[in-house]
Amino acid sequence: MASRPEAIAPPEIFYDDVEARKYTSSSRIVQIQAELSERALELLALPEDGVPKLLLDIGCGSGLSGETLSEDGHHWIGLDISPSMLNIAVEREVEGDLLLADMGQGLGLRPGVIDGAISISAVQWLCNADKSSHNPRLRLKAFFTSLYKCLSNGARAVFQVYPENIDQRELILNAAMRAGFAGGIVVDFPHSSKKRKEFLVLTCGQRSMNASMPNGKDEDGESCSDDDMEEDENQTVCISDRHRPRKKLKGNKSSKGREWIMRKKDQMRRRGNVVPPNTKYTGRKRKDRF
Repeated sequence: MASRPEAIAPPEIFYDDVEARKYTSSSRIVQIQAELSERALELLALPEDGVPKLLLDIGCGSGLSGETLSEDGHHWIGLDISPSMLNIAVEREVEGDLLLADMGQGLGLRPGVIDGAISISAVQWLCNADKSSHNPRLRLKAFFTSLYKCLSNGARAVFQVYPENIDQRELILNAAMRAGFAGGIVVDFPHSSKKRKEFLVLTCGQRSMNASMPNGKDEDGESCSDDDMEEDENQTVCISDRHRPRKKLKGNKSSKGREWIMRKKDQMRRRGNVVPPNTKYTGRKRKDRF
């Protein structure tokens, strides 16, 4: 399997019956999926009150990451664009509800019903334009906007991503920021080229203002301090950064003085229009108050 399957074909075509079955039968992939799902569930920081939560698994595939959610006692809804992947999930009798959907077209879920969302190696697919009608920015906007609506207040969403470059990372992060999320990127094993994993941790609602960002893990499995992370590896999105700059006013009103008014009046007279005569008050600036 290529390291970048999104560069070969769209996901619904790349993960056909043969590739989907090969993906699910690989013991290495099953182990990696389980480890990443457990880490994503840890970063969700769900309350330990013993009450099962309703979670969303975006790009669930054959249900490998959903099994981790079920083992932790939660209910989940999985959506994927590949029919072959979902067919194998049905054969494996996963406990979650499955939806065939394109996340780039938005999530058709009721507002505020989801307690948390995870996604393992799926969001970066939206950065590619697989069709002439695809616009990565618009597809990311539709995805994050609809996700923000369906999450409950203060809920988190954790996405394990493999951005191809810094531009893709910023594209995904900015789309989440504009949708209203707060959060940032958490990097596990930042000094290892093979083990390095990036997680986009987002929080929605008013409670996100008081939410703190978790730390990444190092080679020993312990939390990394901010000093151990490079500046571009621990990008956070602040609430204040979501305010868009005001649009600049077109034109410059201060340039329309007496000379401009006199020239315009002469132009109107030449056209035969009735124009008030020029006086000493023509073009005079009014006082702030009478």
